[in-house]
Amino acid sequence: MLWKIIGVVAIVWIALAIIGALIEGLFPVLVVGALVFGAYLLFKAVSSNDRTPVGKP
Repeated sequence: MLWKIIGVVAIVWIALAIIGALIEGLFPVLVVGALVFGAYLLFKAVSSNDRTPVGKP
């Protein structure tokens, strides 16, 4: 029974280490992506040219 508990703890520890490494590695990509997307939305909001004909929604 003790070896089962040790095995489960080891598996959970390894899984958390892998997830932590993935999050640590992908976090800068997420931040850069959010900044680029925000800049794109800001650009579209500032340079919005409403070219719909009058009378059409």
